[in-house]
Amino acid sequence: QVQLVESGGGLVQPGGSLRLSCVASGRIFSIGAMRWYRQAPGKQRELVAGITSGGKTNYKDSVKGRFTISRDNAKNTVYLQMNSLKPEDTAVYYCNADFSDIVGHWSDYWGQGTQVTVSS
Repeated sequence: QVQLVESGGGLVQPGGSLRLSCVASGRIFSIGAMRWYRQAPGKQRELVAGITSGGKTNYKDSVKGRFTISRDNAKNTVYLQMNSLKPEDTAVYYCNADFSDIVGHWSDYWGQGTQVTVSS
């Protein structure tokens, strides 16, 4: 089994910054793409940013230029640097990633989520 644990959420004023981290642990042979999703109250979960094992990134249009996704493969960790935060960024942020076992079977796992609240 694989576990993903997010951290770094909290309350921040509009215009502020937060850095989310997500650490993977457990029976890991290889990690593929890693992603950050978010879900606001009453809304569907949406993809915020993703990064491939080779470092290629993609972003939701509304966060381009403000958020940066990165990963440290040696630490099995993915980060989300969030700058110029807006109230509409308020949501629970979830980490998601693809893992393979030793025989090459791929599965994706989710973290438990971390709350980000942007408010004055």
